[in-house]
This record gives sequence, C-alpha cells and structure tokens, in this order.
Amino acid sequence: MTGRVLVTGSAGHLGEALVRTLREAGRDVVGLDRLASPSTDVVASVTDRESVRRAMEGVTAVLHTATLHKPHVGTHSRQDFVDTNVTGTLVALEEAVAAGVGAFVFTSTTSAFGRALTPGDGAPAAWITEDVVPRPLNIYGTTKVAAEDLCELLARDAGLPCVVLRTSRFFPAADDSDQVRTGYADANAKVNELLYRRADLHDVVDAHLAAIDRAPGLGFGRYVVSATTPFGPEDLAELHRDAPAVVERLFPEYRDVYARLGWRMFPRIDRVYVNERARADLGWRPRYDFAHALDLLRSGAPARSPLAVAIGAKGYHDVSIGPYTVR
Repeated sequence: MTGRVLVTGSAGHLGEALVRTLREAGRDVVGLDRLASPSTDVVASVTDRESVRRAMEGVTAVLHTATLHKPHVGTHSRQDFVDTNVTGTLVALEEAVAAGVGAFVFTSTTSAFGRALTPGDGAPAAWITEDVVPRPLNIYGTTKVAAEDLCELLARDAGLPCVVLRTSRFFPAADDSDQVRTGYADANAKVNELLYRRADLHDVVDAHLAAIDRAPGLGFGRYVVSATTPFGPEDLAELHRDAPAVVERLFPEYRDVYARLGWRMFPRIDRVYVNERARADLGWRPRYDFAHALDLLRSGAPARSPLAVAIGAKGYHDVSIGPYTVR
C-alpha cells in the first residue's frame, strides 16, 4: 500500500524503528508521540482527539504502537492503562475511519495470553497459537485484549481493514525475572528465547509492513508474531522436562557455540509461540531465528539485526525502575 503512514508511539522502541525503516524506503511518514524525538512530527497523546485527527490528514495506513507497557504496571494506575491503551486506541480507530484510512495495524502482545502460558507441573509446554483463549494476568494484558476487541469491532462495523499483531518479546531491556537476570548473561537469555518466545526488532518491523499490505484483503485478523520455532507439538512434553536435550537433538552444534561463550540453555521451556498463521496470511518471512543466531555467533557477530543494534534501548521511565532502563 502506498501513501502516507501514521506511526503512533513514534518515540518508542518499535515506533522509531518503523519510522526509520519507512523513511529509508522513501515513504511519507507522520510520527505521533507525547514525547518529542527525531521520529516525532506531532507531539501529543494518542488520547488527544484533535491532534490525532490532524495527524491523520492524508494518511492511508496507521501503525498504532502507542501504549503503556508491562513495566508501567508498577508505576501507573489502572485508569492510566485504560486511558492510553483502550481510549487511545478507540480514538485512533475512529479517526482512521473518519479519514478513510485503508489499513490499520495494532501492536498487541503475547502477554494477552497470560495464565494460558504457564502449564502445571507434569504438563507439557503450552503450544500457543491464535486459537488459545487469552487469560490476562494484569491490567496491561487486560487493556491490550480490550483494544484488540475494539479493532475487531471497528473492522466489522465500520469496514476498517485492521490487523492485530500479538508480538512476543523484542525489547532490549534486561529480563524482568530475577532468576534469569542473575543466572544468565543478557545476550544468552535472549538467544535462548528465540527458540520459543522472542523476535528480533527487524522481523517485527517487517511483520507490521506486511500487515499494511495484507489488511485490505483480510478485513480483520489476529496473529502471533515471534521467531519461527524449530519445535513441534511432539516436543512439548520433553521441553517442559529437559529443554537442553531437545535443543541438542535439533542443533547438535549449539553446545560448542555456547561453551565457547560460557552460556547455558534454560533447563525447561514452558511455552512455544507459533507464527505459522502470520507467515501464511501475511506473507511474512522472519529471518532472525535460533539457527540464524547460532550462525551469527559463530562468526563473532551480535545475534541480532543491525536495526536492533542501531535503535538500542529506549527505556520506559524517566527514572530507573527495577531492571528497566531509564528513558
């Protein structure tokens, strides 16, 4: 799809990556964020309807990334989450309809699945597709699911072509688990996660751009966006008991690479995100999976894309909050 693209949350990690990629491709881009930045043209909250309306002028596609994130749960009220994640999404959707926008892409999260991600002791790892019913753990997941439902409502009632992308981890911040953060080098943990619960920023950007092009033909769709897992349903029971054994069977060379770096595989894996539907329906071709990461590590390169390296860490707060970086 050609024409002007509006990126909300343009000062954020994904927002800047989208704006940068679109501009490098010669696209006409408008960035909206409450924070001024080189990627932001309109400094305003997504809840400011007049500002959103002005930003929407001449726009043919919207990439709606503006959100309060999981790290804000401890610092922002539930009402703050509702205001930004639900009301802000409704404002963006309604103004997109009024402007005659041809494609709307909403950045959601695999956190929407919540309690469905944690199998009980003795159970196999969870196989997470779009068919799994969300069971949010907190106000972040709850408001993202509500915003997804608004996208579906406006797609059905107003004919706005809308695609929801439930993205897995792609942020560079340190892990929120004390056990992971203290027990594994940061790069080690993130490469481990490419097996089942992480995507590279480059691939997440590509998924959003693919969704713009496919939205008109789809009308509405929800998709899991994560690196392509090498696992199948037949691996789930063993993954939850002995993940290193499964990984070694599929990647015999991984132990030598990890030994050289002093890295370790997680002893257990509790869920596997499945991107098959996103690849089929969106024509999306993610590149940065575990096998590619091993190739990069063998060559001495970082196990992430140049785009991820260039964007770096953004942070979530104006002061340090636990493991999260400062904005």
